[in-house]
This record gives sequence, C-alpha cells and structure tokens, in this order.
Amino acid sequence: MNISLKKPLAIFDLETTGTNVTSDRIVEIAIIKVNTDGTEEKYLKRVNPEMPIPIEVSEIHGIYEKDIADAPTFSQIAAEVVAFIGDADLAGYNSNKFDIPVLAEELMRAKSTFDVSNRQFVDVQNIFHKMEQRTLSAAYKFYCNKEIENAHNAMYDAEATWDVLKAQIERYDQLEGNVDFLSNFSKAGNNNLLDFAGRLAINDKGEAIYNFGKHKNKTIKDVAKTEPGYYGWMLDADFPLYTKQCLRKEMEKIKLEKEIKETTVNLEDKLNALKNKFK
Repeated sequence: MNISLKKPLAIFDLETTGTNVTSDRIVEIAIIKVNTDGTEEKYLKRVNPEMPIPIEVSEIHGIYEKDIADAPTFSQIAAEVVAFIGDADLAGYNSNKFDIPVLAEELMRAKSTFDVSNRQFVDVQNIFHKMEQRTLSAAYKFYCNKEIENAHNAMYDAEATWDVLKAQIERYDQLEGNVDFLSNFSKAGNNNLLDFAGRLAINDKGEAIYNFGKHKNKTIKDVAKTEPGYYGWMLDADFPLYTKQCLRKEMEKIKLEKEIKETTVNLEDKLNALKNKFK
C-alpha cells in the first residue's frame, strides 16, 4: 500500500431514501476504517430513516421499508458511528457532494458534537473524473479489472471505493500517497468553500462571502449591514443544517468584531477624557 496515513482514514458509503441532502435520510451506512498501521476495521448498520423509502429508490439499493422496520434510528446509533470514526479523515465516492453532507446533517439532527472541520476529505470520484471521466462501476473495471456484482450495497460499494483508491495511487505517479495531497487533489471547483453545499465561500481577500443568489460574491459582513434580514431568511429557508451552522459562526465573528471595535472606541474616549482632565 503506497498511501501514508498520519491518522486513520474512514472510507464510507451511504444508502439513503433519496438524493436531497437536506431532507433525505440514511437507510444504511458502511465504513472501512484504515488505521495508520494498515489494519482495517469495518462497520455496517442499517437504519430506520423514520420516513418512507420511495419504491424506485428501494429498487436501486435493494433496501425496502420492511427491511429497516426494526432497525435503530440514526439518533440511536450516532454515538457509535462517531466513536468508530474517531479522529479519522473521511473518504468516499462522490462523498464531498453527497455522503459527507448527508452524514453531517444526520449527526446535527442527532445533536452530535462530531466536528468535520478539522478533517481531510478524499473524494475518489473527483480523482477518477480528473483522470478518466467514468462512474464507480467503470472505475472498478478500469483500475481493478473486476465487475461490480452487487452495486448499491453499501459495504460492497465502500470496499470497491477503497480498492479503486489504492489502485489510483499505484497507477498515477503524480498522485502522492498521503491524505493531505489526495484531499486537495480530489476537491472539485472552488476549494475555498465554507460549507459542503457551496452556499458560502472565502474570497481572495480571505473574507466570508455568499456564493449564490442575488448576493453572490458579496461579503456576509456587507450584506448584514445592507440587508440584515437576509441572514434570518437563510436560517428559516430549506438550506442544509451545516450551511446554517457555518453562517451562524460567521455572524458571531462579525458580532464579536463589532463589540471589540465598540469597546476599543469607548476605552479610547475614556482615555482621552482622562488625559484632558489632567492637562
């Protein structure tokens, strides 16, 4: 294995009720945790999504409502998922756009303190698309010379993704076998996004900006001054929970900066008043 790990790497795959990050739910989660010594641990759990699974979705991944009727809810397994992942970086196939955002939403609904901000994310699909422009099945055939016989089975897909990543590192000399490089290489588009959904970003000046809609490319600070209600609208609208959390943090920074500035001005005024008093 030509990948060096500073900390474990958790390769995971989700099967869900659909493809909407904000409203759909997990029905199966599979994780392969690769430790720094190369050993592997596996976690597989079916989940009751507490909502119907559309029949057309069940026909894709093979999980029907009867299959998860007695399964635990995600809130009931959130703690063990977090414990299994530990401090690992995260990897998957199309994970930056789907699996990681969905996992983050589920963890937030479960009131988990799991922090994704200090982890690297390796998206095997982005590496593959930059190199060959194919799907997971084609990637598995191309890199591993194997056919996917049980597609949309979460553990099978996670294992295939891990096999493809190892084969990619072996195949391409320009791919460094470390998670920092792979994480940066597998990012698509704007690498300065604040949230997974791409609604918030950092501009060239290091300022937090809106990355969509009528205020696209405007700083969050400027919009807070010109249209303060926009922040409240976003919190009430159908945006991912993680996007809202990131926006709250930026607004808290803005509030803190304002308070510090006001305090500094007040102190300077008092200091000047004292100076004038004792002239």
